[in-house]
Amino acid sequence: GCGIPEGAGFSRLAAVVPAALLGSALLRRPAALGAAAARCAPARDSHGPPRQGHGGSKAASLHWTGERAVSVLLLGLLPAAYLCPGPAVDYSLAAALTLHGHWGLGQVITDYVHGDVPIKVANTGLYVLSALTFAGLCHFNYHDVGICKAVAMLWSL
Repeated sequence: GCGIPEGAGFSRLAAVVPAALLGSALLRRPAALGAAAARCAPARDSHGPPRQGHGGSKAASLHWTGERAVSVLLLGLLPAAYLCPGPAVDYSLAAALTLHGHWGLGQVITDYVHGDVPIKVANTGLYVLSALTFAGLCHFNYHDVGICKAVAMLWSL
């Protein structure tokens, strides 16, 4: 065991992870919340929500729910971009696509990058890439035609 009573939930996570990391729990992948928390939690199917009372943390559950919410949001934004293009949809797409890509590439890092230093380098690169992607999409939305109009222009070719 971990020395932390089973079923302690959020307090179990707080005992392992510094408080500074918990403030942005939705942006962090469950595997990035702390090596000790990962050692304590049993393996689970990554396609389902963490089971209550089986080592899942509140942060991991919130993250899983957030991923699903962004996926559903993207499904709604695609027809919205076609039916009523505009700045609100452009910036919503910029945020949702960046977050979706960030979480997806984060899973690739979790699955295929091993060792403390390579993981830190890969995660730093991922945050830089995500920030640049979001900044680039916002710049494109503000100074050019925007995502919706650009896709419409591509379709008209």
